[in-house]
Amino acid sequence: MKVLLSWSSGKDAAWSLHRLQRQHPGAVAGLLTTMNTAFDRVAMHGVRRAVVDAQAAAAGLPLHVVPLPWPCSNAEYERLMAAAVAGFVRDGFTHVAFGDLFLDDVRQYRIDRLAGTGLTPLFPLWRTTDTRALADEMIAGGLRAHLATVDPRVLDASFAGRAFDAALLADLPPGVDPCGERGEFHTCVADGPMLSHPIALDVGEVVTRDGFVFADLVPTPARAAATPPR
Repeated sequence: MKVLLSWSSGKDAAWSLHRLQRQHPGAVAGLLTTMNTAFDRVAMHGVRRAVVDAQAAAAGLPLHVVPLPWPCSNAEYERLMAAAVAGFVRDGFTHVAFGDLFLDDVRQYRIDRLAGTGLTPLFPLWRTTDTRALADEMIAGGLRAHLATVDPRVLDASFAGRAFDAALLADLPPGVDPCGERGEFHTCVADGPMLSHPIALDVGEVVTRDGFVFADLVPTPARAAATPPR
């Protein structure tokens, strides 16, 4: 197996990496992310390229970036991803892993788009319906993250930038999934057992754009350099 992991910068991707490293040691050979070229940030999550580069370095894996224009139609997205997938197959990748938990339509979309490409989809966290238990497992396991994006229709803007921890889980309103699986929020990982060292991040400006609230998570190299690797 040569596995490419879909990497959003968030906790589910990171925990997928953790599980894959235990289940298939050495099989994960790269991280895949889509980058909004207009802002040089991860699509959807709005995380800076510098942060994702730091995550990949801490994971000890090469980062493969698919650049997306902004705005980007679904047809254009699928065209760019199809070309990227063909390249990954030529490079010897056999599987691509996703951090989906329980949304059947999302999983089926990925299966359908990968059919016949030469890449087999993997879902290390699939059928996690007790997402509170999964969130507790992540936190107890040493994962540290911040909320990078919040949907203000279901979660107050003040949650943007907050640490993903027990206090946050206790404060989530009823109906908000503890892992944000329905898009209530997206996270950015700063530490965990899948990383060789923590990534120092400061919460910068919080802005509203395209109907979502984004916390600008800024890497702090001086503090990162002072943190010894594990």
